[in-house]
Amino acid sequence: MLFKNLFAAATLAATAFAAPTEKRQSRKLKWFGINESGAEFGETVIPGAYGTQYIWYDLKTIDQFIAQGMNMFRLNFLMERLTPTLTGSLDKAYLGNLTEQINYITSKGAYAMIQPHNYGRFNGSIITDTAGFKTWWQNVAAVYKDNDLVVFDTNNEYHDMDQQLVFDLNQAAIDGVRAAGAVSQYITPEGNSWSGAWTWISSGNGASLVNLKDPQNKLVYQMHQYLDTDGSGTHAECVSATIFSERLQAATKWLKDNKKQGVIGEFAGGVNDQCVAALKDGLDYLGKNSDVWLGGIWWAAGPWWGDYMYNMEPTSGPAWAGILPSIKSYFL
Repeated sequence: MLFKNLFAAATLAATAFAAPTEKRQSRKLKWFGINESGAEFGETVIPGAYGTQYIWYDLKTIDQFIAQGMNMFRLNFLMERLTPTLTGSLDKAYLGNLTEQINYITSKGAYAMIQPHNYGRFNGSIITDTAGFKTWWQNVAAVYKDNDLVVFDTNNEYHDMDQQLVFDLNQAAIDGVRAAGAVSQYITPEGNSWSGAWTWISSGNGASLVNLKDPQNKLVYQMHQYLDTDGSGTHAECVSATIFSERLQAATKWLKDNKKQGVIGEFAGGVNDQCVAALKDGLDYLGKNSDVWLGGIWWAAGPWWGDYMYNMEPTSGPAWAGILPSIKSYFL
């Protein structure tokens, strides 16, 4: 999701570990998860200060999400904070925070998605150095190559870019991850035009990205889908009670026709009756097409989201009480 940094510094939340409460549940969809957002905040101040420009995620909430049946955590962060240059060495402090998150999540048996929230940019400019992008991914993936529960998301929401470049960057990321020795993990390529499911065909993503190659055959195409008028995820209102499933239909056909798999890496709706109905309808549709859809990841949670309309941070976020109880049965 595109957003501006509107968040001031906040007191760091406690990180005491909660006792594991996960119960093994049968799943209608492989992945049910949450976007943890905050480590990518303050993007105009690089590297920025932890606790001032950006924040990492409260580990105790991981247990609360797992207790609700979630098993996928998409961890948003900035490439520039991890490496000051595209091919530079990894920053020990920022990497340490990311690794702490990943190790904690995966120790609970859940998946951790490594997700540079960069829109195909680095320091504000479109990435054109595909060899450098491959190196960036090879360096990062090497750290986590032995953790089967790590998922690699090539980049968040490429947009307003040459379609061939979007293809080339995705392929470079795939090649870099596999060159690092990370051969068992899933990779989620994203598309141009904000990776929208509803524009997957019309944008040219379908025709282009179908040709991506992975020697391990573990690509899961990541698409995002919001339910407001322009699909931007900036309004509390949803177009109709069936808009979610309607906006998934063309992408679903593409997945089936091409024998591919996908995941909705971001989705959300406001806390109101029409959005709840639309979410249920869309998630029911995903479940009925679980041969090609692996699941969905809610946008968003994190310590600094406050009263943001889609916030699912336990237990004060509006969506924690207003949305989660109504949708979790569609995954479990």
